[in-house]
Amino acid sequence: MTEGPQPLAEKEYSRLKWRMLLAAMFCYFFFYTGRQTFGFAIPGIEEDLGLSKATLGAISGILLWSYAAGQMINGNLADKWGGRRMMTAGAILSTILNWFTSFATGANSLAVGWGANGYAQSLGWPSGGRVISNWWSHNERGRSFGFYTFAAGMASVLAFVTSTIVVDTLDLDWQWIFRVPVLLMLVGGVTFYLVARDSPAKAGVRPPPSHARGEQEEATDLAAAGKGESSFQRYKAVLRNPKIWSAGIAIGFQNTARYGLLIWVPVYFLGEDWKDADTGISPLWISVALPVGMAVGALVNGQISDRLFGARRDRPIILFMVLGAVMAMTMYTAPLSTTTGIVVLFFTGFFVYGPQSSFWALCPDIAGNRMAGTATGAVNCFAYLFAGAAEPLIGGLMDSTGNTSLIFPIVAGACACSALVALTIRR
Repeated sequence: MTEGPQPLAEKEYSRLKWRMLLAAMFCYFFFYTGRQTFGFAIPGIEEDLGLSKATLGAISGILLWSYAAGQMINGNLADKWGGRRMMTAGAILSTILNWFTSFATGANSLAVGWGANGYAQSLGWPSGGRVISNWWSHNERGRSFGFYTFAAGMASVLAFVTSTIVVDTLDLDWQWIFRVPVLLMLVGGVTFYLVARDSPAKAGVRPPPSHARGEQEEATDLAAAGKGESSFQRYKAVLRNPKIWSAGIAIGFQNTARYGLLIWVPVYFLGEDWKDADTGISPLWISVALPVGMAVGALVNGQISDRLFGARRDRPIILFMVLGAVMAMTMYTAPLSTTTGIVVLFFTGFFVYGPQSSFWALCPDIAGNRMAGTATGAVNCFAYLFAGAAEPLIGGLMDSTGNTSLIFPIVAGACACSALVALTIRR
């Protein structure tokens, strides 16, 4: 009778788990080039296709709702089939659908292409999270998901920078926003498939004794799979947990604030006031301070949830949401110069997006490693249902008032609601 592989040394296993984390980060670093570029295309689409901001806000909402539905489905499938294949499939499909969207000739074709792209995009996040939770233990999840969320934040930077290059530096039409940046996502998806493995067992290795808890959870996974645990059973177990609902509603408001900034801040900086202002720097390059702040905030929040708050995820969520509301109102009310505007916009992104690290570490904490993908998908479904519902309302408000700066008090209100709901999580 042959024995399985011997446990790896701590150093060797550490190298492998970092390899898997970096592979997921590398892939997701390019993912937002497939969905966070829409705000940069809005002015060109308005002019070319004659669509209103309310209509474009609704189309943006369709992507978010499609993404939400996909999260609920694909998080569970990542638990069932593994994250490696699904994340790669999402990158390939999203690249194809972005190109399809670029050929839209009206509201209907734009909505169909962009909505389908939302589902393709939903294959990415829970799949990468599933892989990470298989390789990293409970006490390291704030750190590992902090890095993963940092990559997502940097993906926003990349989406903003590549879109700015397309419309500002290269002066290309809006269609090219959907054609050029996404090629990077295709590279990331293929690379992830070649480098990553779903779990230590799939890689043919055993974790060292210090990771015994993770090994036990993986054995439980295999036992549950052997008993034929159904998708319905996983959904039922996750959705019966009240902390999942609290986390879902809290991240719903947080994501409303986040996407409010990501979609409408470029429109704000493309407005006539900023076009006419002599700032010495292109307004679109000023807007890049937002996703840079988001990326740094995610990294910091994940670290402090483990090190400062002892894996208590609710506390850093509440702290950052309160400060995010303060920064957003500062953007709205204070007379800011270009320099101070960049700084405040950076910290608005820092505090609004930072709590995502704690939310994603919270999912496997609440639901257990076996259902990490299902829990992540369910919580992310809430996140995008809320954000999708807000987008057409925000677009309608922009049309009726002509005041794009109203995005900042809207963001502040959403942050305050998130902080209040997070008080009920208490983990």
